[in-house]
Amino acid sequence: MRILISGASGLLGSASSLALTRAGHHVIKLVRRSAQRPDEVQWDPARQELDPRRLEGIDAVINLSGAGLANRPWTRGYVETLYESRVDPTRTLVRAMARMQNPPSVFLSQSGTGYYGEADSTSVDESFPSAEDSLLADICRRWEDAAFAAPQEVRTVVMRTGVVVTRRGGAIGKLLLPLKLGLGGPLGSGQQYWPWISLPDDVAAMEFLLRTEIRGPVNLCAPEPAQVGALVEELGKAFGKPSRLRVPKVVLTTLLGEMAKETLLTSTRAVPGVLLEHGFTFQHPTAAAVAAWVGGPEESTVI
Repeated sequence: MRILISGASGLLGSASSLALTRAGHHVIKLVRRSAQRPDEVQWDPARQELDPRRLEGIDAVINLSGAGLANRPWTRGYVETLYESRVDPTRTLVRAMARMQNPPSVFLSQSGTGYYGEADSTSVDESFPSAEDSLLADICRRWEDAAFAAPQEVRTVVMRTGVVVTRRGGAIGKLLLPLKLGLGGPLGSGQQYWPWISLPDDVAAMEFLLRTEIRGPVNLCAPEPAQVGALVEELGKAFGKPSRLRVPKVVLTTLLGEMAKETLLTSTRAVPGVLLEHGFTFQHPTAAAVAAWVGGPEESTVI
């Protein structure tokens, strides 16, 4: 397949580009600067500029654009960035596809389990409604609405992705450093559920979605949900370090404000109903399994 990827320089984009190339696909990357290689296409999502003629012959589009949720505190200006960096690129891709003579057969567009907001310990599959009182849920709804405006003949999937567990980098990387030093511990009560997925499973799920007939929302998260305290404990064990230094809720909300409330302290017990129904197999289905991978020897890295 000829696959166009936005956000190809990010954590997920880099990993998925490498994995898809290794699998024999031809990956084309969207870049904001002038294209310098045959596998690059220039665009300007802020101005919704993307020449549809450059996309002819593309079989699939994967949209991974979006500013990091945990990159900085959610000031009013950064909240605008969170919206614009997700909605504008998605609209630009959809607009270009609508103007193509032969649009791609499939469009995978990133979203997040933040769509569901606070759900406490309730098991949340793709049929669960979106939270009405959550800023992050509103971002995800607008993000998904932009994706579902794709041409009808394009099979569209919105990937509601949880916290991506990696060996380094990303949101989880900020947890790993204090854990490796023996200074980590649960965030808040530690009883809130984080919908998480390992980086290898996330990338494998994307490739799976490219070749199945699944459409609509899909939760990209591990099949066995874990509370934050349990996940941190397993990661601590993998590094042979204690993980008992709890970070109180008041500290998190004081330092990080709305970002802490919406991401670190919200409990969403999401389950990958669609993936399991269609036979997807996870490499790291449990907190213990993903912790063993994170703390394992480097040569065992899948991506």
